[in-house]
Amino acid sequence: MEWLEVFIACPRDGLEALAGFLYAHGLTGLMIEDEAEFQAFLEDPNRQWDYVADELVEEKKENGITFFLRDNANGREDLTQIMSGLPRLAEQEKELFPDGLQAVVKNVQEEDWANNWKQYFKPFSIGEKLLIKPSWEEVPETGGKQVLEIDPGHIFGTGTHETTQLCLEWIEEFIQDGDQVVDIGCGSGILSIGALLLGAAEADAVDIDPNAIQIAYENSDRNHIDRSRYHVAAGNILTDTALQESCRGKNYDMVFANIVADVIIALTDQVPEYIKAGGHFICSGIILEREEDVRKALKEHGFTVLGVKEKNSWAAIATRYDGK
Repeated sequence: MEWLEVFIACPRDGLEALAGFLYAHGLTGLMIEDEAEFQAFLEDPNRQWDYVADELVEEKKENGITFFLRDNANGREDLTQIMSGLPRLAEQEKELFPDGLQAVVKNVQEEDWANNWKQYFKPFSIGEKLLIKPSWEEVPETGGKQVLEIDPGHIFGTGTHETTQLCLEWIEEFIQDGDQVVDIGCGSGILSIGALLLGAAEADAVDIDPNAIQIAYENSDRNHIDRSRYHVAAGNILTDTALQESCRGKNYDMVFANIVADVIIALTDQVPEYIKAGGHFICSGIILEREEDVRKALKEHGFTVLGVKEKNSWAAIATRYDGK
């Protein structure tokens, strides 16, 4: 089994926040590189090592976190989820990460990264009605399913990740013809485009990464969705008042967010301003260890849990907004 070695550099004060972000994405085997601790080790007169290689000393001059992922479809999908979430984390914690956050993948040539992952992305079904197809693949037989064609780019997910699949399954179950929906943390646009193909009349989509605008629109064009029905914007909906105002009072029939537990918990305070009474809020991207925390926040803000879907270490929660 081959592995991808990933390193994310960050200031020492941000190591705890970055580790929490990675734990929320299901990673536990983290190697935390703390330059100050290593320097203290070097200067300790009682240390047991007589010699430390110059290469190691040079390597340990940068704070950050190293982790490993399997070099297969799931591992690369996990990596795209993490890479797309780093700008969101840096935006939320500007004081800790003033220079942003970037993942460096070792043993993969930078010029190859944008294309190598494509070998793992093949057509597959989700739920009873959708068939996800990359733009470069042909599907001679769809089995009567609605084809969602997508090219996520190398920084957004493909739909193979458990969190995306669980969310689409819930959307399929609750979507009604003519619904108005909003996709928070849209990435490639796969959830909102899927909702439109399943019957929604109109969809708004937001993401903290500005690259999402072009990629989501390109994917909606691939699926022959008129841009009069689909609107994508960039910004942090937790802090961007203009973006909040654009969603406030629209009385969406459905709101969905495939992000991480902490962001979903924060959103439970805002979503009531966007959703109509009886509307559905679909939450995904939740590691099982945080499911109860999310449930508690949802209940406190007027949401009734209708069901939970689990796959591997992830959970997606379907709720109805009944008011406080």
